[in-house]
Amino acid sequence: MNRTERLYAVAEELRRAGRQGTTGPLLARRLEVSERTIKRDISALQQAGLPIWAQAGPGGGYVLDEVASLPPVNFSPSQAVAVAVALATLPEGSPFSADARAAQGKVWDALGGSDRERAQRLAARVWSRPPEAAGREPHADPTVLRALEQSLASERVLAIRYLDGAGTESSRRVEPVILAHTGAHWYLVAWCQLRLAIRWFRVDRIARADLTSESYVPRPVAEAGEPPAEAAPVA
Repeated sequence: MNRTERLYAVAEELRRAGRQGTTGPLLARRLEVSERTIKRDISALQQAGLPIWAQAGPGGGYVLDEVASLPPVNFSPSQAVAVAVALATLPEGSPFSADARAAQGKVWDALGGSDRERAQRLAARVWSRPPEAAGREPHADPTVLRALEQSLASERVLAIRYLDGAGTESSRRVEPVILAHTGAHWYLVAWCQLRLAIRWFRVDRIARADLTSESYVPRPVAEAGEPPAEAAPVA
């Protein structure tokens, strides 16, 4: 996640911790950064006016003052897209489906101009078919999913280990184009630097995914191929 998203996350962790607060090491582990980074983030939030107090001693840490007035909705672009993905899985005509559509609009409205543009660009690259066409699907490794999300959001090349239908493993460096949900499976559709072509990778067959430092220019969504008739971007 970028710095803005991490600041949101730090503030949210402190809000959840309540009056007991939480420690720098715990925040660092949860957000997968160094304790020094957490200290800098806390300082930045304090300078921005958020009333965060430091507690001394062995059980010390950081506490967000109860009088702090946090916005009722405060999403990062990635969080807004995550909400859109979740709402897209609610079948038409099911309970709360109408409220879900209204809620998605409110989430988008809560974003600032630049964040809304980033969220819309990211959402355009995450597709989903209506859930009534999908059955029970296998689970993907959460660390793989996180790497895929970060690769799409940051436009950085992904190094993957992939098992095909016969169980043969290959190593690839890929440039994600879209994530697509169809036939009860999620797929990563990406430009494969090994094959020099677009390839579809079933996400649950990706054994490992690592974000690299290499950036790439996203290819047009149309290069992913013709989507199923029912498929559409989640937002």
